[in-house]
Amino acid sequence: MSPEQYAITQDDRWKTYFLYGYRFKAEQNCARCPETTNIIEQIPGITTAFFSILSPHKHIPKHRGYYKGVIRCHLGLIIPQPFFKCRMRVGNDVAFWQEGKALIFDDCYQHEVWNDTDGIRVVLFFDVLRPLPFPLSVINQYLISFIANSSLVKNGLKNQHEWDKRLEKTFFKIL
Repeated sequence: MSPEQYAITQDDRWKTYFLYGYRFKAEQNCARCPETTNIIEQIPGITTAFFSILSPHKHIPKHRGYYKGVIRCHLGLIIPQPFFKCRMRVGNDVAFWQEGKALIFDDCYQHEVWNDTDGIRVVLFFDVLRPLPFPLSVINQYLISFIANSSLVKNGLKNQHEWDKRLEKTFFKIL
């Protein structure tokens, strides 16, 4: 959705299916996933949510997030076996996904991901506001609003709308 992702990976073996991006709702995607959307909308402080789909034998090289005002969560949905070949390193710690369990981490620490299995890994990826005391919590919400109005997010929204149009045309051709 954003050119910044090309700095992390240049192939098409890591896919995302956006539901929310900095509080902007991908209406058509959410309509296609009503139960997931209902759950996401009950999470306090959610800023971003999408399905992260990692192809077999894909490695996402080390990288780090750019904003410490959120906490990242991965909820394991489809985790191929053997589970220990599908992992993430955050700092010096290695974690393994499990279906139905969440991994919560600070993505400002350097992290990387491997799927060294023959299966597809799917997690529900979402960010929530980092719990902070007043007045830091207010400043954090202001900064999130600033990011939401930045060209980074607006370009991502434009890309999402273009993707929606292409998908709709493809469905009409099939029907």
